[in-house]
Amino acid sequence: MSNNKNSDNIETIITNLLESVGDDPQRPGLIETPHRVEKMYQEILGSINQTEFTDYKLFDNESVGADQDVMVTNIPFYSMCEHHMLPFFGVANVAYVPNDKIIGLSKIPRLIDFVSHRLTLQEKLTHDIALELNRILKPKGIVVQTEARHMCVEMRGVKKLNSVTKSKYYDGIYKEQPDMLNNFIMTVNSNRGSL
Repeated sequence: MSNNKNSDNIETIITNLLESVGDDPQRPGLIETPHRVEKMYQEILGSINQTEFTDYKLFDNESVGADQDVMVTNIPFYSMCEHHMLPFFGVANVAYVPNDKIIGLSKIPRLIDFVSHRLTLQEKLTHDIALELNRILKPKGIVVQTEARHMCVEMRGVKKLNSVTKSKYYDGIYKEQPDMLNNFIMTVNSNRGSL
């Protein structure tokens, strides 16, 4: 998406879109809009052509106990709905029970950015975060929960402001030991921020 031909195509499309909705792309406030929109799409859809998250380092698991989990909550994310190309945004909550390796904590938010910078659905985003962490860590179990507001729900169609959609994926020890899943849910609920 980053070559000049695609950049020129996006700018032409945005110019045509402005004309199609009845605005004048040559008026002072819009002259640079096609270029700005092209740059915005480069940024927010930057992971489209990347298949695997590689920006991480693993460490030997020397400090986490047998069935203790590592949990990071309230990680903000911003993405684009593949149905209407409108934003959805919220927080992701992640926990895993390590086997031999742990991942640097700052890499979990980077992974979430990687997965969210493409056209997707919240359900798929949740699942893809878990799949990438499973691929990288091969943990004893993982749980990912996302909570998001969708502009395709709030700005158009039903126009329901402040509605929140939740999506959850869990496997391994979190399926086998429901008390661990319940502990995750209670921790997330007690640390909840506001969207």
